[in-house]
Amino acid sequence: MSADKAEQIELPEIPTKRYFAIGEVSNLCGVKPHVLRYWEQEFPQLKPVKRRGNRRYYQHDDVLMVRQIRSLLYEQGFTITGARQRLKELPKAGQAANTPVGKPAKQAELKNLRSELEDMLRILDDLE
Repeated sequence: MSADKAEQIELPEIPTKRYFAIGEVSNLCGVKPHVLRYWEQEFPQLKPVKRRGNRRYYQHDDVLMVRQIRSLLYEQGFTITGARQRLKELPKAGQAANTPVGKPAKQAELKNLRSELEDMLRILDDLE
């Protein structure tokens, strides 16, 4: 029963940063760094950026992928092969965000953001 508690730990919120070192991802996802390096070999979806000295830098999407892999393996009981297969199936269902149908929503968000920024600029100009 103690193994179940260790597997279903409360994970911390992911900070809004562009890159995370392997130690940070380890803490955010509740897995050891050597496990992350192993998962990189087993899951083609997990591709951290490698910089000087072969240092790994994970992006926000990579951290989410690690959490998803962790959930499949530790909480849902998948094998490595089963988890790999499940992850191959998931993008087919989630491709809507990357298709042209998903782009207008992003463009609308950007237009709204631009409009808000222009409003802020007008307010700042009025203060001067």
